[in-house]
Amino acid sequence: MRKLSDLEYLKLSKFKKFGYRIVRFFTGIPGAIWNFIKKIGAGIGKGASAIGNEFKDIWQTFVQGDFKTKLSYLVMGFGCLARGQILRGLLFLLFEIVFIGYMIVAGGHWLGLLPSLGKQGPSVEYNEVYDQYVTTYHDNSFKILLYGVLTIFFIIAFIYTWRVNVKQNKTAEEILRSGKKLKSGKDDLHSMVDDNFHKTLLALPMTGIIIFTVLPIVFMILVAFTNYDGTHDGYYNNLFTWVGLKNFNTMLSWKAAGGGQSYAATFGEILVWTLIWAFFATATNYFLGMLVAMMINKKGIRLKKVWRTILVMTIAIPQFISLLYVSKMFAKNGLINLLLGPEGLGLITKALPFWENATWARVMVILINIWIGIPYLMLMATGILMNIPQDLYESAKIDGASPWQQYRKITLPYILFITGPYLLTSFIGNMNNFNVIFLLTGGGPTNPAASSAAGSVGSTDLLITWLFKITTGAEAQYYLASVVGIMVFVVVSVIALIVYNLLPSVKNEEDFQ
Repeated sequence: MRKLSDLEYLKLSKFKKFGYRIVRFFTGIPGAIWNFIKKIGAGIGKGASAIGNEFKDIWQTFVQGDFKTKLSYLVMGFGCLARGQILRGLLFLLFEIVFIGYMIVAGGHWLGLLPSLGKQGPSVEYNEVYDQYVTTYHDNSFKILLYGVLTIFFIIAFIYTWRVNVKQNKTAEEILRSGKKLKSGKDDLHSMVDDNFHKTLLALPMTGIIIFTVLPIVFMILVAFTNYDGTHDGYYNNLFTWVGLKNFNTMLSWKAAGGGQSYAATFGEILVWTLIWAFFATATNYFLGMLVAMMINKKGIRLKKVWRTILVMTIAIPQFISLLYVSKMFAKNGLINLLLGPEGLGLITKALPFWENATWARVMVILINIWIGIPYLMLMATGILMNIPQDLYESAKIDGASPWQQYRKITLPYILFITGPYLLTSFIGNMNNFNVIFLLTGGGPTNPAASSAAGSVGSTDLLITWLFKITTGAEAQYYLASVVGIMVFVVVSVIALIVYNLLPSVKNEEDFQ
């Protein structure tokens, strides 16, 4: 589709402008994908070039360096110790000693078992002392995978530290050749609490992120390439092993085993419902919460604190209690059906299928989520509304702007600019909203076509509740859950990147400065 000029676009009607933007968006997808692929290729090229430059610098430093530098390639910290930088030298040397000791004592053992994830599983042997057969446990696949990954991380850390050691020697030689004096241990300590204090503060959090965030993510990804499940737990039952791309082939295959629905179809069905749920759960809470905040904040409204307190009460009550109670209220024999039935108001002759019918259940969870989510947005929007300059509204009234025009041109852009990042995180959070779905419906009603895929999939199951079902029960298909987790991560990342770059907070930042 031909791109219109600014003048041509302004001449279009509102409907045609909307249609033009939609068409431009979809026609621009192939180009965006191609540009993304080109950026990946360029990034790979830059990465390869950077690695080549690193090897070149390492070789040149060795060739041009003195014997202190050359010996530091084998004994880390030797150059620093020989040049009087005792603290740096001791730290480098201590790290090398710890690394070599660890690799000899344990690291080599875990790396050796990592390709097989264990050689001998549990075995039943006759014990002469007890005069009975007893189970003897040997290798632990879970521990091998965990400590193997830790060892690889440790090796990467050692390589990085060794490279820093080489750079330190090169820098020290250049400083001495220029006639300047090297920093002492006291200077280094002073720098840690002064010039480089930000690095000192970030050291511990970064270590925590690597150990408690990055490492579990890598571990989860690797589990997707194994057969780790309830019957192959790696120690008590059987060892689990590497299976390559078998799990991905199973998940992405449209051929169903046993005549049921395939994993690919099940994943697609749950993904579509998850996106629909996340959209409506986010949009309804956002706009209705904003509307409630505007109504309460309007001049002339009395008892504002009372209305806010009543709404906040839904936040104060734990969801575990309130959602379970609401679930029972709308059950087949619950309070609502009894109230509407022949014994109550007589409006219905048979119980309404709030949780038994898929469409009813999906609509109900969205409506009940509104009751839960509005107070959060109400509180947030209230604070923003109080900070919008009143001069804007007064000027708009003088120009004859209607309340709807004031909302569309002043209130909505202002709130959307400030809450744009929250809107994105709320959408992602609703995709992983376990509480509302699990406590209200448990994922039900059961989807007969998809139930054979894994975990008795229900019509209201989100990807997160499906993951829970996959990892519980006798089968406990952790490997399949890891595959789903990776695919969810890809979907969420793509959505987050696209939406983030469309937010007014990013595109029009200068408009509110």
